[in-house]
Amino acid sequence: MIKRLLLTLTGITLLFSAMAAEGDGNHAIFTKPKFSGFAMASYQATFQDGNNSNSFDLRLVRASIEGRILNDFYYKIQGQINGNTATMGSSPRLVDYFMEWQKFDFFRVKLGQFKRPFTYENPMNPIDQGFMSYSQPISRLAGFSDRTGMHASNGRDIGLQFQGDFLKNSSGRNLIHYQVGVFNGQGINVKDVDERKDIIGGAWVMPIQGMRIGAFGWEGSYARKSGGQTVSLRQHRYALSAEYKKGDLQLRTEYIHSTGRGFATTYQKSADGNDATIKTYTDKNGNEVANDKADGVYALAIIPVVKDKLMAKARYDLYRPTASSVAAKTNYEVGLNYRFCKYLEVQTEYCLTHDRALAKPDYSSVFVQVSIRY
Repeated sequence: MIKRLLLTLTGITLLFSAMAAEGDGNHAIFTKPKFSGFAMASYQATFQDGNNSNSFDLRLVRASIEGRILNDFYYKIQGQINGNTATMGSSPRLVDYFMEWQKFDFFRVKLGQFKRPFTYENPMNPIDQGFMSYSQPISRLAGFSDRTGMHASNGRDIGLQFQGDFLKNSSGRNLIHYQVGVFNGQGINVKDVDERKDIIGGAWVMPIQGMRIGAFGWEGSYARKSGGQTVSLRQHRYALSAEYKKGDLQLRTEYIHSTGRGFATTYQKSADGNDATIKTYTDKNGNEVANDKADGVYALAIIPVVKDKLMAKARYDLYRPTASSVAAKTNYEVGLNYRFCKYLEVQTEYCLTHDRALAKPDYSSVFVQVSIRY
């Protein structure tokens, strides 16, 4: 599968490279495409009463090509392969396939499959994000392992988006950014089911270099067909975000709130798409708990210790699937990241977890990840 993906992207790269020479000599139709990607392998050990585990894992491999057409049109095609290919959620798949008109900074138009314009962390590269995984609120409420039961979609969907930056200060730096899009609401590589569209957008201000303070909104639905009927679950979400980034220094926090229920079965194979059973939660006494609301918050710091080489990090990560203490899960994480060069980085982490859904809620994990860019 990896060989097939690489051969396909290489073939597209060679085709676009050949076409790059076309035009009037000074204005090529295609710029020479750039081929790039990254690979991540990890080791994780979990120390939990009665459920200890440890394993090496080929987390993922990505390969992409990107370039320009007629200078103003930027395109990107990116595929992903995971170590486990047994399910739809982790099998080889197309993650990005879009084109964006970028003639003006204040108004750009993107069409295809790409990241939803929701939160700061969602669009980040898995390596640059810096931790063993995206935070729980991002994973559960931005379309990774979404609480709706949607298949793993890496925070992406299919749609149309408008975005831009404007209001320059005296030094020429834009102070305001906006982004808004219309999406199917079903995740990557899947057609719309209920013919309703998700409206997702956000805006932020940048008062000083490296700082962003913003808010996001999401109105939409997630649907399945069962017994000849379409079951559509409305989703209403918002996020409040703040970040300061300068070089390797990162300080970021986001709060996300969601109203809307989810399906009990995660969509991993075609049969799962016909299961419209609604997910329920119970407390420790066995009583059903309302679960039409969920929320989460994280706060992190990545601080350079040795410039361009060694970074120390810490993160507080809370997700509440019922917007209450029932089944709330909190991760307390610390670690070090070491960058040998821009192509090779090792990330280490210790995590203490408190999971109220478990009879014995406290356990710990260690995590080591090696990432290669090419």
